[in-house]
Amino acid sequence: MNRMFLALILYSLCSLCLCGKSSSEESCTSGPQTGQRCGPYAALISTGPQRGQSFCYICQTGDKPAVIVFAHALTDPLGKLVVQLDKAVTDHKKADLHVWVTFLSNQQLELDAKVVKWSERFAIRAVPLGIFDEDPLGPPSYRLSKDADVTVLMFVKQKVVANFALRAGELNDDKIKEIMSALPRIVSEKK
Repeated sequence: MNRMFLALILYSLCSLCLCGKSSSEESCTSGPQTGQRCGPYAALISTGPQRGQSFCYICQTGDKPAVIVFAHALTDPLGKLVVQLDKAVTDHKKADLHVWVTFLSNQQLELDAKVVKWSERFAIRAVPLGIFDEDPLGPPSYRLSKDADVTVLMFVKQKVVANFALRAGELNDDKIKEIMSALPRIVSEKK
């Protein structure tokens, strides 16, 4: 009996060592994956020309290159990312790059003023910000993970080319650089 108990403990310890990453270290999967389509959805727009309207940017984008950022919180790292995407919209005007941010919250009225202030603080001009308030997990067809604080989808011709899903605290300068380095995969300048 003693040997059997000792063998069980040893087996358990070996299993823990050999299984690799713990669940908190595993990469997060969220939203449509490479090759899949992004479906239409509408969000209530907080900034930009469509402010105050329910608007579908997917419907407007068509086959053009686009980046959607889904986020739960107004953080400084997210602000840094959106500032770089804002600049990319201007830099890739010929490619007609579309970028927008959709905050996921069922508290649209409370969040709207905060989103506006946040956009002013980071001087975001070309990237509209909106709030999807029908479900705090986002549009159902997107299957966004509840573990993802930020999901970035890059697509062209209506198909996802790059997907970045990050838990709270994982968006940092290195991840921003990684995300921005994927942008050339969807943007080809028209001659």
